[in-house]
Amino acid sequence: MPTDAAAPYPTIAARARTPRLGVTVVTDLVSAIVRGDLAPGSSLPPEAVLCEQFGVSRTVIRESVKRLEEKGLVTVAQGRGTQVLPAASWNLVDATVLSALVANDATLGILDDLSTVRASLEGVIARDAAAHRSEADLERLRTAMQLMRDTIEDEPAFNAADVVFHQAVGEMSANRLAVNIVGILFDQARESDRFHLHSRLETTLEEHERVFAAIETGDPDEAEAAMRSHIADAWERRRPPSPKR
Repeated sequence: MPTDAAAPYPTIAARARTPRLGVTVVTDLVSAIVRGDLAPGSSLPPEAVLCEQFGVSRTVIRESVKRLEEKGLVTVAQGRGTQVLPAASWNLVDATVLSALVANDATLGILDDLSTVRASLEGVIARDAAAHRSEADLERLRTAMQLMRDTIEDEPAFNAADVVFHQAVGEMSANRLAVNIVGILFDQARESDRFHLHSRLETTLEEHERVFAAIETGDPDEAEAAMRSHIADAWERRRPPSPKR
């Protein structure tokens, strides 16, 4: 029998159905929370409403709510339903949460913060690489550096070579946690259209040359400083104007 029970609740399902129903439900709910459609302290719509909006079973909804709870976005309390938690509780390194934050980042504040954190972590990674480099490590890094030089006239190829260079530095570091977190941050930044504005390739190449030279000569202080400066400056060159700084 048709029901209008969904009327008092926000419509969350906004995209076409896909075979990966659980992933779709989680992604849309995360986006609704990040956007503020479901404010902290509010309750998720009842299962029946969510089932109707997403066109899925109660089992899919329950599993999706568990995923939200694991990401720190909601808490399930008996007698009070599923309540949305404040941003301070969210797992900001979770790929789905971070992706939603970047996608809804009107002021670029998240991308600014992401760049700051990435600069710090990549600086630590470069320091570690300079301190513990082996000849095999250096040979891979030389190859990556040469690839950047060879593709300076081809921006897409140069950008791909840029990624290879940073991966090579990461492989030289024993700090696997820092490398893993940087990978997550970089992947999310690259998914944003605002990250892909044209950058001055010659300047970018010079910055990488400085990082490479410091690692090759075994200068941890210079390697860290060069990498931090590169990440921060590269974002400043790419960063479009925004309402707030």
